[in-house]
Amino acid sequence: MTVTDVKARDRSESVSKPLAFIDLAAQQERIRPQVEAALMRVLDHGKYIMGPEITELEEDLATFCGAKYTVACGSGTDALLMLLMAKEIGPGDAVICPSFTFTATAEMIALLGASPVFIDIEEESFNLDPAQLPAAVEAAKAAGLTPKGIVAVDLFGLPADYDAIEAFAKENGLWVLDDAAQGFGGSRHGRKVGTFGFGTATSFFPAKPLGGYGDSGAIFTDDESLLETLHSIRNHGASTKSFDNPIVGLNGRMDSMQAGILIEKLKIFPEEIDARDRVAAAYNEGFADLENVVTPVVADGLQSAWAQYTLKIKSGLRDKLVAALKDMNVPTAIHYLKGIHLRTVYADYPRAGGALPVTDRLCGEVVSLPMHPYLEQDDQARVIEAVRSAMKSL
Repeated sequence: MTVTDVKARDRSESVSKPLAFIDLAAQQERIRPQVEAALMRVLDHGKYIMGPEITELEEDLATFCGAKYTVACGSGTDALLMLLMAKEIGPGDAVICPSFTFTATAEMIALLGASPVFIDIEEESFNLDPAQLPAAVEAAKAAGLTPKGIVAVDLFGLPADYDAIEAFAKENGLWVLDDAAQGFGGSRHGRKVGTFGFGTATSFFPAKPLGGYGDSGAIFTDDESLLETLHSIRNHGASTKSFDNPIVGLNGRMDSMQAGILIEKLKIFPEEIDARDRVAAAYNEGFADLENVVTPVVADGLQSAWAQYTLKIKSGLRDKLVAALKDMNVPTAIHYLKGIHLRTVYADYPRAGGALPVTDRLCGEVVSLPMHPYLEQDDQARVIEAVRSAMKSL
C-alpha cells in the first residue's frame, strides 16, 4: 500500500466515523485528575449531600456571574420550581412564558396549579417577544386569571431582551424570572446571566454548557429576603432557625459529588465559552452563502453560551437535510418539534393573541448541529461540507 493509499484510507475513515453531538469524553479527559481528586475528597469526608463543596460552589458561581447569592439545588427543574414556590404561585395565577422552550418552563407553573400563558418568540433570537407581552396580559385577564409574572428563557444560550421585559414588568406590577437552563455563561450589555429578574434558574444537566455528571442546578438572586425561603424550600420546608416546618418544601438538595465536579468544571468554563464562540463563528462563515439556510444571530453587546447551534432551514427542506446528514454520520437534533402550547396536557392554556405563528413555523425549520468546545477543526469542516453538500442537492 502506498502513502497515497494510506492517506486516502485515513480520509475515508475520518469522513465515515460517527461524530459526537456533544463530546463530554474530551472534556473529561482534560480534567479527569482534578475530578477524581474532587470525588476522593467527598469520599474521605463522607458528607455526601450538602457537604462543604456546596458552599464552595455557591460562592464560586456567584463570583463568576456577579450575583449576590447562589442556592445550589438538585436540578434546573428544581430551581424553577423553588423560585415559583417562593413567589407563592398557585390556582388563579397566570405566569407568562414562551412555548418554544423545554417543557419544564411551563410544567413547573402548571404543577403549582397556576396557569402558563404562552407567548410567541422573536424570529432571530428564538426568545420571548416583548412586543407580545400586552396581548399575553390580556389573554390572562380574559381567562379570569391574575397575571403575576414572566418567565423569560435564554434559549440556546442567548439572553432574552431583559431591557424590554423588565421595563414592561415594572410598569405592570409583574416579576421576572430568568430560566437560564441553557443560558448560564451568557451576558447582555455587560450584565451576566444570573443577574436578571428577581431570580435566575439554571441547570447543570450534563449536556448544558456548564454540566455535571448527573442532575443538578442552581438559583441566583440579589434578594437577601428570598434566601432564607429558598434554603427552607430546598430542605422540605424546614426552618433554618428552629425544629419546625413553616412552609411546604421539597427535596431540592445537591449531592456533594456533583458540586465537587462542577467546581473543577467552572475553572475552565470561560475558556470553553471562548471555544464555543469560535465554533459558532466558523459555522456562520461556512454557511453564509447557502440559500434556504439562516444562521443564528447574536446582536452587538450580547454573549451567547451556545448551548446549541441552531440553523433555520426553509420549510419543507429541514427533514430532508436531517436524513442526508444521518447518512453521512453527522448527528443533528431538533429543538423543538412542537411548541408546548400544542402538546396534549397544555393545549387548553391561554395564548397571547390566540395563536403563536412564529413558534409554529420555526418548529418545522430548526435543526441543531454538533456544538461543544472540543469540536476539532477537521470535524467541524466535515459538518460544514456535509450541510453544504446536502443543501445543494435538495
